[in-house]
Amino acid sequence: MALERRRDAAGGGPGRQAPPAEENGSLPPGDAAASAARGGRAGPAGDLQPLPAPHPAPPGCSAAAAPSLLLLDYDGSVLPFLGGLGGGYQRTLVLLTWIPALFIGFSQFSDSFLLDQPNFWCRGAGKGAGPAGVPGAANWTGPAASPPAPAPAPWAPPGNASRGGADAPPLPSPPDRPDNASHCDCHAWDYGIRSGLVQNVVSKWDLVCDNAWKVHIAKFSLLVGLIFGYLITGCIADWVGRRPVLLFSIIFILIFGLTVALSVNVTMFSTLRFFEGFCLAGIILTLYALRIELCPPGKRFMITMVASFVAMAGQFLMPGLAALCRDWQVLQALIICPFLLMLLYWSIFPESLRWLMATQQFESAKKLILHFTQKNCMNPESDIKGVMPELEKELSRRPKKVCIVKVVGTRNLWKNIVVLCVNSLTGYGIHHCFARSMMGHEVKVPLLENFYADYYTVASIALASCLAMCVVVRFLGRRGGLLLFMILTALASLLQLGLLNLIGKYSQHPDSGMSDSVKDKFSIAFSIVGMFASHAVGSLSVFFCAEITPTVIRCGGLGLVLASAGFGMLTAPIIDLHNQKGYFLHHIIFACCTLICIICILLLPESRNQNLPENISNGEHYTRQPLLSHKKGEQPLLLTNAELKDYSGLHDAATAGDGLPENATVNGMKSM
Repeated sequence: MALERRRDAAGGGPGRQAPPAEENGSLPPGDAAASAARGGRAGPAGDLQPLPAPHPAPPGCSAAAAPSLLLLDYDGSVLPFLGGLGGGYQRTLVLLTWIPALFIGFSQFSDSFLLDQPNFWCRGAGKGAGPAGVPGAANWTGPAASPPAPAPAPWAPPGNASRGGADAPPLPSPPDRPDNASHCDCHAWDYGIRSGLVQNVVSKWDLVCDNAWKVHIAKFSLLVGLIFGYLITGCIADWVGRRPVLLFSIIFILIFGLTVALSVNVTMFSTLRFFEGFCLAGIILTLYALRIELCPPGKRFMITMVASFVAMAGQFLMPGLAALCRDWQVLQALIICPFLLMLLYWSIFPESLRWLMATQQFESAKKLILHFTQKNCMNPESDIKGVMPELEKELSRRPKKVCIVKVVGTRNLWKNIVVLCVNSLTGYGIHHCFARSMMGHEVKVPLLENFYADYYTVASIALASCLAMCVVVRFLGRRGGLLLFMILTALASLLQLGLLNLIGKYSQHPDSGMSDSVKDKFSIAFSIVGMFASHAVGSLSVFFCAEITPTVIRCGGLGLVLASAGFGMLTAPIIDLHNQKGYFLHHIIFACCTLICIICILLLPESRNQNLPENISNGEHYTRQPLLSHKKGEQPLLLTNAELKDYSGLHDAATAGDGLPENATVNGMKSM
């Protein structure tokens, strides 16, 4: 009956095809392109797809309606013509995206040194009199705010663990002195800075006692700047190009970053750190996208991981840099000055050729291709597939650019991006919970009472996580690796919340044979596993998004996932600002999110060894597949696009005429 109604609505006889049904206001990619070619209105999906789907146009359609399919297949035609990564010029460009990762690593982890909260005591009382303290101020080491890089992927560095809080045991007071809280009546303090500096921001403006909250605001401002930077520069990079955003971000980070070193008060410092984070986000985002778009399918992950390792080198070198500078202003200037070298990128780094082709800027693309062939000393006559002749025919086309907001009208793409945003938020958010559990007040481990032990413990866990990612992704793929690390994160979190409470109850019984040291050891073990897995979840979510998001909106999609990571890390200074109130609930919420993410990851496609999608219609063709291939002769539960063009399958049945029985259902199975 449904099929008869569709034929009647079409207004034609049995030989006339009914128009395809719309779902969520969009047409299937191939039908939308054909409709646009016939001069009809394609609806919202027609606006979303500046380039048609890579399917041959139906007979009778105008050849000018779509550019050549050869030009749309960048990984299959244009990139091999340029020599892939075998060309010396492409290798040079990849190297140029790796070098700034070292500078980004310095900036990412600078808060651990600039804003480390030292021990302090009243001036004149002598260091041996013991540190003065108030809850959350005296011996507190707050989580440093750092962006994921992803570039390398962002994650919370080692000042991460708090050693105090509202529920922490009070610091002992010397017997001949009043309670430590009374030391806040002092008008001057001496500081014992642990991070290798003689003076940092806290000691410069006495951010202790009643002013201790300003430290968390300073960390908060950098993260908020990163979040806004990812969102705004991502949209701009999709509209005007990667290269202009990168170069303007470099110029302004030099201005704001060097001005931070000249701050006269903490308000000026926090405000300038916001703009520094905004510009740093633009650099991280554009370099990440350029690196992905330069590489062939088989090299993308390893080249991205090399950039992560370079950023970690900056993290490992940061303590030595701080010890060399001794003053926070000199350290800040030394972190920013290397970006001066990136001003040379204006003359040596070109625009992304892949983005130019995807947005149909064929004239600029032609000039860049000739530049590539000249740099690689290639003969243009070696163009076997005929890329240049096809490009000549399309030079008159007008550019078609797309904003990330258009993804709302898609069927599959927006779901993939939302799933990865939730994964990124969960991975970076729960990382702070594990770090605090490992180095918090409830774990009494002398090794973790040292600042450098804290720092290098977290850095080593991140390094081990990246090495494990290289192995796991090679064998399990992107989706399988993300699922494995998310399961490990969920197990570590649930065991830490449930099993440790059970051990704590049994340890209270004298006959149980358990002590608090057993609970502490389990807490350390689960925290290490959780930090290891959650770091991999966050980093892999960012990379996954860069692969499945189409070129025309890749920076916008990356910006959404990186901003979600920033929101996850933002929970750390917020919890610290409230003296750890609500920390347990914070951990429970993120533990529940890990369970939701495990289910949602199964909805994602697998992008290993797949060509990057160039336009939104290509991105829509990235559909989920079962983790295990079905046996021969067994009908798969999830059909591919080749087997089922439309989600409902009704319009295909309508076009088939009377050949389908009335009792056939959507998936082709007869109803009982």
